[in-house]
Amino acid sequence: MAVAIAEAPFHVLAVDDSLPDRKLIERLLKTSSFQVTTVDSGTKALEFLGLHGADASISVHADHLDVEVNVNLIITDYCMPGMTGYDLLKKIKESSSLRDIPVVIMSSENIPSRINRCLEEGANEFFLKPVRLSDMSKLKPHIMKSRCKEHYHQEEDDLLSNSDSNTSSNPTNNSSSDTISTSNPTNYSSNPTYNSSGDSSSARKRKAADDEILPKTSRPRHS
Repeated sequence: MAVAIAEAPFHVLAVDDSLPDRKLIERLLKTSSFQVTTVDSGTKALEFLGLHGADASISVHADHLDVEVNVNLIITDYCMPGMTGYDLLKKIKESSSLRDIPVVIMSSENIPSRINRCLEEGANEFFLKPVRLSDMSKLKPHIMKSRCKEHYHQEEDDLLSNSDSNTSSNPTNNSSSDTISTSNPTNYSSNPTYNSSGDSSSARKRKAADDEILPKTSRPRHS
């Protein structure tokens, strides 16, 4: 199973309102053998992920856009008009279906309070721009961890499902055990009668033996 996870393609959704920065991150991700989808706003990212209704005017650039979207990691710029990268992060972490997807924030401003706020909200990494090729090696461990967690949850759900199925079949078996147990008192109740007849027979035999062993006495004759 571990080999299958390692060989599976990794799909990254890149979000940045700057076209040059978006092209740069796309090139770096492709160089690192990632499948890439790029959008220019947080709103379009949410719509691509299925959190908003589809809009015919929305345009995304993906290598291979399947009917079922499977995103393994999201990397987004922090400063964007409308919805910021921090707002996008909060939306993703509030979604029960998306909160396990790793999120990486990018920013050209090194502001500790901003970085800490994103990490506390659930961001996995915070990259300073310009993003470098060496930064791409930090993405795969987060994806692997997320996928392992997903497989663990799936196996846990399967075990719970099997356990519920087995539990539902147990009452029938227990009722048959109760039926067998209730028949035992009948067998025990017959024992006293058997023992009573046995005791009577033994008493008769002992009396007969005593009669044979004891000498017969006769009355004295008077002349």
